[in-house]
Amino acid sequence: MNILITNDDGWGTQGILTLVKTMLPLGHVTVIAPDGPRSGYGVGITVNRPMYLTRIDGSEYGLSEAEIYTTNGTPADALKLAINALYEGDEKKIDLLVSGINHGSNASVNVIYSGTMGACLVAAEHGIPAIGFSYNDHSMDIDLSYAEKYIPEITRHLLEEGMPYGICYNVNFPIGPIEGIQWTRQAMGHWEKELAPHVDEQGRTYYTLVGTYINHEPEAEDTDEYAIAHHRISITPTSLDLTAYQML
Repeated sequence: MNILITNDDGWGTQGILTLVKTMLPLGHVTVIAPDGPRSGYGVGITVNRPMYLTRIDGSEYGLSEAEIYTTNGTPADALKLAINALYEGDEKKIDLLVSGINHGSNASVNVIYSGTMGACLVAAEHGIPAIGFSYNDHSMDIDLSYAEKYIPEITRHLLEEGMPYGICYNVNFPIGPIEGIQWTRQAMGHWEKELAPHVDEQGRTYYTLVGTYINHEPEAEDTDEYAIAHHRISITPTSLDLTAYQML
């Protein structure tokens, strides 16, 4: 099985290193990861500057079996680069895209901002099975020991379940010990008080992203937010089709 790995936190972060390690026993691993943080890029692609691929020596990270590249593009670009540049004219095809492990939850409305899930949605566009993995802690020094042992099992199970065209999976891990795995839907919610003002040395006002997440349905037991809050792994089938069918 040919496995492509990307993320939106950038190459060398703990999440992607752990994901590569857990994927190596499942097949041949190729990594195309951003050369720096690309959080919040969603399905954004690069249209106004050249993109590059730079080969990385995986042995420096104890991952000599993986074929590793960085790019100045986005996570969504990584999938397009794999298809159109790295494998161009090659019989090799991508059997699975895995993205993450993201440092921070991609549950609820976060999925629309997520570069991690953006790569999965682009894979779904191309009919490639895709799974995004995220951990509910934004720290760069996260303890993934509870989560990583579940990743191969979940990956195998979701591949067996099958992924119809236009569908990918959004998997979110709770912090700490895990008490179960739950199929979920995306919780309804929004962010408020999202920007904080500051003043720089020249007296100019600038803004940084902060915000508080508001869950519109905290008592609903079938959502991703509920599962994570109750120490369960959330698995949410996610669709490329954004049509509001109830309005037709």
